[in-house]
Amino acid sequence: MTDRETLLEVRNLKKHFKIGRKSIVKAVDDVSFDVFRGETFGLVGESGCGKTTCGKTILGLHKPTGGEVIYDGMDVHALDSDRKKDFTKIAQIVFQDPYSSLDPRMTVGDIIGEGMDIHHLCKDKGEREERVFDLLQTVGLNREHINRFPHEFSGGQRQRIGIARALAVEPEFIVCDEPISALDVSIQAQIVNLLMQLQREKQLTYLFITHNLAMIKYISDRVGVMYLGNLVELAGSKQLYEMPYHPYTQGLLSSVPVPDPRIERRKETAPLRGEIPTSINPPPGCRFASRCDYAREVCYEVMPPLIEIEDEHFVACHLMASP
Repeated sequence: MTDRETLLEVRNLKKHFKIGRKSIVKAVDDVSFDVFRGETFGLVGESGCGKTTCGKTILGLHKPTGGEVIYDGMDVHALDSDRKKDFTKIAQIVFQDPYSSLDPRMTVGDIIGEGMDIHHLCKDKGEREERVFDLLQTVGLNREHINRFPHEFSGGQRQRIGIARALAVEPEFIVCDEPISALDVSIQAQIVNLLMQLQREKQLTYLFITHNLAMIKYISDRVGVMYLGNLVELAGSKQLYEMPYHPYTQGLLSSVPVPDPRIERRKETAPLRGEIPTSINPPPGCRFASRCDYAREVCYEVMPPLIEIEDEHFVACHLMASP
């Protein structure tokens, strides 16, 4: 992808939370990846792996412990207040829970129009109202919804409102933080199709965070797999699903059901054994070593680097690095 323009560079990003006097939760620990303009970059992993914290730290919602986030040449975490405000216009987020992410005391019109007011995007109240109407129609809602409150909507409708709010300031980059996990299965496909349609129409770039492995294959161009704060594998979506190399990725993908009983019965599985270790004061070495059937002594002592083993396919595993 050397011919594609890099929009976002994440370099050695760290976000640690102090718990008590001596304990530290290493939610994101030395994560690096790029996001190209116009693509959907998927970030997947089990609950607690740090993918949501990574997305929020990229946007500046969390102050990083270390590392850099470079967006279109700007160091996001070094921006002054004025430039930070400009950044919030071009980079937005759609939150996971459509029930808690909308202010219950505000009408839909005010929720969507708030960003327009902050960034002075409308000349008067009439223009603001028309832009809100347009956004409601864009996400599949009606004009009469403008004066209603969030509690009057279903989960799918609330997520559409959240998407409209993100689009209101005309961003070019959106972090989608598990935007479908709280929705019914029948609604999930509608929201994903809406996001893909909006991406084509508005030339958007997505960082799509989810644990839904079947959905990430459908929507993503490239996928990064996280485990306990570390990026363990990164590849094109098709490449990753056809040939996963990291034992953790293999275990994740083998757990995805195939909608054909005959194929499902014959499918080889690599189930993940054991429980996810705590991310509080983690030991040295590979975080996955305690659950890996192939772990050797070096795996418990040295953290494996993320290396390119095939064209644009990166893996952090001592097994892959061995000659």
